[in-house]
Amino acid sequence: MTDHPLRYALVNELHARPFPVVQAPATAVFMALMPPEGAARNKAADLAHLVALLDRHGGSHPQPDANHWSGPIGRSELKWESHTEFVTFSAFTPGVSARPFDPFEAEVFPQDWLADSPGLRATSVLIRVLPEPATEAEMLSLLDGWMVRESLAVARVVDGAAIIAGDFRIDPAGQMRFAVFVRAGTGERRIGRIVQRLCEIETYRAMSMLGLMKARELTTRLNALDPRLSALISELDRGDRPAEAALHELLTIASELESLAVQSSFRFGASAAYEAIVNQRILALREERIGGRQTFGEFMMRRYDPAMRTVKSTEVRLKAMSERAQRAAELLRTRVDVERSAQNQKLLASMDARADLQLRLQHTVEGLSVVAISYYAVSLAAYLFHPLAEAVHLAEGLDKAILTPLVILGVWFALRRVRARLH
Repeated sequence: MTDHPLRYALVNELHARPFPVVQAPATAVFMALMPPEGAARNKAADLAHLVALLDRHGGSHPQPDANHWSGPIGRSELKWESHTEFVTFSAFTPGVSARPFDPFEAEVFPQDWLADSPGLRATSVLIRVLPEPATEAEMLSLLDGWMVRESLAVARVVDGAAIIAGDFRIDPAGQMRFAVFVRAGTGERRIGRIVQRLCEIETYRAMSMLGLMKARELTTRLNALDPRLSALISELDRGDRPAEAALHELLTIASELESLAVQSSFRFGASAAYEAIVNQRILALREERIGGRQTFGEFMMRRYDPAMRTVKSTEVRLKAMSERAQRAAELLRTRVDVERSAQNQKLLASMDARADLQLRLQHTVEGLSVVAISYYAVSLAAYLFHPLAEAVHLAEGLDKAILTPLVILGVWFALRRVRARLH
């Protein structure tokens, strides 16, 4: 049988991004790069940036149209993925530094190489993977020394296979810190899945929060447009200003709202999709509370969910204002049409009056025309019948007296026939 040309490509896509293999102790460095706001992403430049890093270590190159690549660079295992808006780099290195979360661990991505990046750093994460301490108290003591306790989230995940912790704060070196304490006997692939989910939670959280920045920017503009729109709508009943002038201003507001909707629709849609991924990844961790500390889900519910609700409420507000402007514009258009219909009715009435006047003038002119034509016709007829009048000895002028009513009647009848044919 003949296969569909995309059959193998679609199946291979299911296996395109395998989870990393991590064995404790280990260090994971992760970062996501995206183009500046408003700039189009250059996939060729992103791929060239990856190749520049691989050339430093003599690594093999990916395919020209590749969306993912993994392989060794020095002591680390590199994983590169290309997404719609951003690219991600993950480096997994065996062992940990003596100093917890040492900035030197992130040097797997050299500074000069980062300076040549075609994009901006959206997020950067440093993950420390260690065997689980003997007691929870010892583990919590370590975390209190590494992270900010007020925002620290800790949970036992994946049926007790590991404990994850993070404070979602950026340290002086520009890294967000996470710790993973692995229970003895946990498989390296399971550890890799846990680490990968932490990276995805932070990445999609950061990307979805871009919608909050857009929502705040949009709210400022909506706050300026809302009073103008409300004032215009309240004037619809009063009729204080010409409808056409109000309609012009209303269409200006409606066009600006439509422009704002076009500019923000992608970002709001992307934020909703990223939020769903964040919640899904947290749910997949199957968290269990430790020592009365907040879990990742609780942290997101208290800090992250309100931000996403702000994005959704701004999107709903923009849509509602746009619909309100459209309804008001339709009402104003109806009012303008009614006013124009009234003007047209007055114009038709005046045209009828002028037509009636013209008809009267026409009748008057017709009467005068009958008299004028009859006058000349009688004169011509008199010349024609004068010899006959002398032969029958009619008195002078009597022939004209006899011809006059006959000629007038004939002329009037002829004009009536001509007008009837024209109509």
